[in-house]
Amino acid sequence: MGIRNHLVEGVTCTGKTSVCRELRRRGVHAVDGDTELAYQGDPETGEPTEDRGHEHHLGHVDRVRAMVAEGHQPVTFFCGGSRNPSRFIELFDAVFVLEIDLEPLHRRLGGHCDRRVRAARAGRRRPPAADRHRRRTTRLAQRSGCNVATR
Repeated sequence: MGIRNHLVEGVTCTGKTSVCRELRRRGVHAVDGDTELAYQGDPETGEPTEDRGHEHHLGHVDRVRAMVAEGHQPVTFFCGGSRNPSRFIELFDAVFVLEIDLEPLHRRLGGHCDRRVRAARAGRRRPPAADRHRRRTTRLAQRSGCNVATR
């Protein structure tokens, strides 16, 4: 895709798809990883699975590598979350991790509340998306050899 490639990451409801749409609207080359590169797979092996759980939302590593190798665009933004970014993060010149405060996260999750999110709202536990976000931001920063920007 791009001569320079950037990853836009973040947990559910942080605005990755909105960023992708806005970049495209402005004429910037952007790939919606959630629709163009994602599949349900085993996080350890990468093998496809029927499990629809959040932890099985993976990016096709071979497709990402092939798209980056094309180099037809001056810059490309890959927007979307996956549970396996460590398998392709070294391909990117920069990684942008979108963050969200808990209040808007709760509002945005509205329609897809599971038992854990309802418990978090009742004060018994933090939302799983918030826990994942905190851990993933730290891991992305530690594992990547590129710049990781948050906010």
